[in-house]
Amino acid sequence: MSSHPQRQTDRGTAPLPGRVPTGGVPAQPPRPPGAFLQARKQARKPRPKRTGVRRFLPTWRMTLGGILLFLLLLTGAFAAGYLLVEIPPANATAVKQSNVYLYADGSPLARDGEVNRENVPLTEVPKPVQHAVLSAEDRDFYSESAVDPKAMIRAAWNTVTGKGRQSGSTITQQYVKNYYLAQEQTLTRKVKEFFIAIKLDREKTKDQILTGYLNTSYFGRNAYGIQAAAQAYYGKDCADLTTPEGAYLAALVNAPSAYDVSAHPENKARADARWNYVLDGMVKEGWLGERERAAMTFPKPGRTKAPPGMSGQRGYLVEAINTYLSGSGAIGEDTLQAGGYRITTSLDKRKQKAMAEAVKTQLMSRLSTSNPVDRYVRAGGASIDPQTGRVVAMYGGVDYTKQYVNNATRRDYQVGSTFKPFVFSAAVDNRSTTQDGRRITPSTLYDGSNRREVQGRSGPTGYRPGNEDGTDYGEITVAEATDKSVNSVYAQMGEDVGPEKVKQTAIALGVPKDAPGLAEARQSVALGVVNASVLDMAKAYATLANHGKHGMYTLVDKITKGGQHVSLPEREDRPAISRQAADTTTMMLRSVVANGTGTAAQSAGRPAAGKTGTAEEDKAAWFAGYTPDLATVIAVMGQDPKSGKQKPLYGATGLDRINGGGYPAEIWGRYTAVALQNTAAKSFRLDLQPGAEAEPSEPAESASSGSPSASSGSPSGSPSGSPTSSAPATGGSSRPPSTAPSRSPSHAPTTSPVTPPDEDEFFPESDGF
Repeated sequence: MSSHPQRQTDRGTAPLPGRVPTGGVPAQPPRPPGAFLQARKQARKPRPKRTGVRRFLPTWRMTLGGILLFLLLLTGAFAAGYLLVEIPPANATAVKQSNVYLYADGSPLARDGEVNRENVPLTEVPKPVQHAVLSAEDRDFYSESAVDPKAMIRAAWNTVTGKGRQSGSTITQQYVKNYYLAQEQTLTRKVKEFFIAIKLDREKTKDQILTGYLNTSYFGRNAYGIQAAAQAYYGKDCADLTTPEGAYLAALVNAPSAYDVSAHPENKARADARWNYVLDGMVKEGWLGERERAAMTFPKPGRTKAPPGMSGQRGYLVEAINTYLSGSGAIGEDTLQAGGYRITTSLDKRKQKAMAEAVKTQLMSRLSTSNPVDRYVRAGGASIDPQTGRVVAMYGGVDYTKQYVNNATRRDYQVGSTFKPFVFSAAVDNRSTTQDGRRITPSTLYDGSNRREVQGRSGPTGYRPGNEDGTDYGEITVAEATDKSVNSVYAQMGEDVGPEKVKQTAIALGVPKDAPGLAEARQSVALGVVNASVLDMAKAYATLANHGKHGMYTLVDKITKGGQHVSLPEREDRPAISRQAADTTTMMLRSVVANGTGTAAQSAGRPAAGKTGTAEEDKAAWFAGYTPDLATVIAVMGQDPKSGKQKPLYGATGLDRINGGGYPAEIWGRYTAVALQNTAAKSFRLDLQPGAEAEPSEPAESASSGSPSASSGSPSGSPSGSPTSSAPATGGSSRPPSTAPSRSPSHAPTTSPVTPPDEDEFFPESDGF
């Protein structure tokens, strides 16, 4: 028996306190409560401190807490929005107001007509037409909720990243916008639209919402709703629409002005693509058979009926103003159509009248109902103040109710040789040289032989453009080639400069970058195969007149609604080309008026620069010109009033052909003389390219101009600083005095004016679209 007393425990025998157990090892005292956890804590290595960037990063606990807080706030905001936002009564769009248009002096120009809307039940809209609209705007309408958050986020992202403004709205949201809310693109409106759409989806059936959408959407041509659109485009009730017709109307909802092929024939390719998109979507959704789809052709809409009060020039002007406002982003197209705006335009009432009278006196009064070619004649004009960019006058056609297409803004005719000054401007601006290294100036010599093969840096190009009437000019200066519009010289110059540089210069001056014939930047671009509008060319020539500075043009001076001013885009001048490039081009174009193909423009009675142009097959004749304070472009075009096809003007008004130096230049001269009457004539102040010689003498002032004689002066910044010389820039050669030569029948009418025919008889209510 051991000499050490022990005690019994539930875990066995343990030594008594204070006793040393057998073996000589003292007994350990019992551990206090929590000692084990404390020991582990002491044994654990201390957590390293957060250093560097990690100090500023949130912990996972903070991140999780932030997400939970965000979700809580989002849920609360959604609940609050749903409870607070009520479905309002119908907005003013449902009861459209008129817009009032004023001249720059505040006198009335036009007032648009009443809203064109006729509501129809969904049962009167054929199923294929319903499906076409769904294919175009919201293919998941019947299966989705009232809103599509994914589409909204995607649209917002595309807008922010510059891929174009997109709405991401379902048909329900679009209906809410059309019927209940204003059209402005604001965050407040989008939030209201979101909650009203959710509530509306709970209170109305999908069919009721689709019915409202079809009856409130704007389709263009002043047509609200599918029934009005069917009448406006196809002259039938919507119940009688075919599937291709319904697909075209569905395509219009996205952007009516962008897809209306009647107002703008150049929209045909874009409209056709959108139409195909709608039909292909119908096939994809199982709403249309592939065989039936393959047999469909584009349904050309019928003639357009102008709204009441839009006769004469008023309709053309209102259309151009509305297009400008929507295109510049000042007011959305659907917002503008809601009405209630008071729009003060930049149009000068006196100049507007002068342009209309000039076209009528110089051209329209010479047309005869007995000459079938005279039925093809169309005219367009646009006039801009170069310093301000304000459009002061525009001529769109004989009457908006008879010829609906605006000849001032259409972009389907080639500009011809009026493009050549852009080639020379590009040469000077880029300091270009000929193939053998000579700097291109007005006195640079070129081979003007007819059908001379254009030479590239690596040899012949195979391109052999012909001169007008097949004329061989031999060795000729650039200035003389400009006077006589020699194609072989400018084709070679375009190759020397480079088609891409020519293209970029034209765009900088004001020609649309997507203009047909320009985008490809081919060799022939130098000869004016580009399609641009009269207004486009007026903007470009205004840039030359403004010494190479280009500013955004404007048709509107002021807009108010309900007494509140509406913001307009600000004009920002930017250098398009160097002043020397613009001014040296001006000097050569002065010679065209003084001694070249544009002598008829001398009738303006003041210093002028300009260029004539003729499209291929003589389907259009142009004159583009400017004084220091007014840039104006006039075009005479040929178009069959029945088929809408472009037609040559051979035989019009009894002449063999119509050139830019004939009617267009004469209209330009008469208009400019009246438009600037009683204003002091200004001389060109030019900073010329080194090597360019002095400008030609100024033509004598006409007795009817009512302006004082222009004083001569030295070109501003001229290399020599000497007074203006009377010798033109021809590389040293002299020219005859600046007198207008006798004009051949191809350039001017030889018959006396006749009584204008009855317009209702002469201009049928169809433009072939």
